[in-house]
Amino acid sequence: MANVGSAPKKKGPPPAMGQTVGNLDKPESAALQTLNLRVPLEFKRDLKVYAAQQGRSMTDLLIEGFGLLRQSRG
Repeated sequence: MANVGSAPKKKGPPPAMGQTVGNLDKPESAALQTLNLRVPLEFKRDLKVYAAQQGRSMTDLLIEGFGLLRQSRG
């Protein structure tokens, strides 16, 4: 049988501290909650594409859209 050693290391050195500032920032767990809902596939695709084009998350767009809907309807 062949002598199998450990796999070669593929990772380089870690980034400098200045390069990692804020890369692990997450909202507080109490700030966001999971919401499961079913939507048509086309709606999900459109939302995802539009969010990517705007550089925003789908969550942000839904929150903003709901806020605008509430304002317009009172």
